[in-house]
Amino acid sequence: MSKKKIVFMGTPKFAVPILQMLIENYGVDLVITQPDKKVGRKKILTPPPVKEVAVAHDIRVLQPEKISKDEDTLNELKQLNPDIIITAAYGQLVPESILEIPKYKCINVHGSLLPKLRGGAPIQYSIIEDHKKTGITIMYMVKKLDAGDMISKVEVDILDSDNYETLHDKLSIAGRDLLYETLPNIFSGNISPEKQDDNEATFASNILREDEKIDWSCTAREIFNKIRALDPMPGAFTHLDNNILKIWSSGEALLNEEIPFEDVGTIIKQDKKNIYVLCGNNTVLKIKELQVSGKKRMPVTNFLSNKKNYVGIILGEINE
Repeated sequence: MSKKKIVFMGTPKFAVPILQMLIENYGVDLVITQPDKKVGRKKILTPPPVKEVAVAHDIRVLQPEKISKDEDTLNELKQLNPDIIITAAYGQLVPESILEIPKYKCINVHGSLLPKLRGGAPIQYSIIEDHKKTGITIMYMVKKLDAGDMISKVEVDILDSDNYETLHDKLSIAGRDLLYETLPNIFSGNISPEKQDDNEATFASNILREDEKIDWSCTAREIFNKIRALDPMPGAFTHLDNNILKIWSSGEALLNEEIPFEDVGTIIKQDKKNIYVLCGNNTVLKIKELQVSGKKRMPVTNFLSNKKNYVGIILGEINE
């Protein structure tokens, strides 16, 4: 097989194993990624993980602010005339003017079993929605978001022990391996793309600040799912004594005792390792790890070392 000219478009850690596989097996002629961003309290300008890999391999990198309006990027792609453009968590919609350039079209490595969970946060929402399986779909890119014909899929189990980070890492490797298996078939024409059923489509929009707040009227299972879907970033939060309290690790609890409280969000019990909170439908959430505003993550054991009794306090309440 003759050497193919490949352009890779991706940004975060999720895309790194995929890019590394392409470099090792095919070579990559150009990488397009998001601009460097200021990170952390000190606002240090930091390159995306994909850029770091590209630079380490002396691959040219473009970082357009808005690719849909960047004529320089479009002209460079036309001049390069790549055989294929591969995207994975790039973070911008790619315009039709670019989609129509490559001989083998543009394909995307997407972190869900399409048409379920189109959009920018499929990993988080697969956990939030309590799916037992998710996976990777490789599909052709079209103007409409994540709606192109599907080329290949692989399933990945979601365990109760998974959080965003562990599932993200499993899917990243699954995406790398599926692309490795799929690319030769794309180049040889040995594929049978399948159209998506738009009637079956669901959406996973990017997580907003309001999505991070815990609603204690939800069941303990629903809150447990939200907490692990947002761990280790950005974190699910509530309020304690008017201060933000992030909850990092939790579980559903079955208490064989009468609950003398009615308001959801009420701390109904504490022991050496856990705090128990009343949730919707009379369910109970067991908090194992948390983070008080201005401090680091800590086990509940450390949080309770002050010997304070929190029973009866209602989480989420803000007193004006």
